[in-house]
Amino acid sequence: MLLFFIISILVIALDQVSKWWIVQHMELYQSISVVPDFFYITSHRNRGAAFGILQEQRWLFIIVTIGVVIAIIVYMVRMKKESILTKTALSFVLGGAVGNLIDRIRTGEVVDFFHFQFGSYHFPIFNVADSSICVGVVLFLIANLMDYKKEQYDTSVGDA
Repeated sequence: MLLFFIISILVIALDQVSKWWIVQHMELYQSISVVPDFFYITSHRNRGAAFGILQEQRWLFIIVTIGVVIAIIVYMVRMKKESILTKTALSFVLGGAVGNLIDRIRTGEVVDFFHFQFGSYHFPIFNVADSSICVGVVLFLIANLMDYKKEQYDTSVGDA
């Protein structure tokens, strides 16, 4: 179980260090082209949730995130037979949630900086914590799909 909490701590550390670097070395809204017309590092702040929805709802996000963090920690501590993939997925979600929670508690806004452009479309700017949450959710869905398929297979083999 310790390994999975270490994964979360590493995600938090990478997230916080990357945000610190952005704040220390870039002006707000400054953009650095990494891959022209595709990928930029852009200093941005978000006072809302994913994709900028629910702006100025700081306390709602803090309360909800604390609840989610507690639920994940309790679930992870009580896990017995869950797969390594499920535990890894929850580690990524936990690390990402805590990373953004730290920003919201400290400053009331989240530092974002990964900026992708596809033609004239600019994907909403995001950060390491956001990425970690998304990767964790996808891994969690894959783990549950794999568990479901395994249960279906075990049931069909048992009936034969």
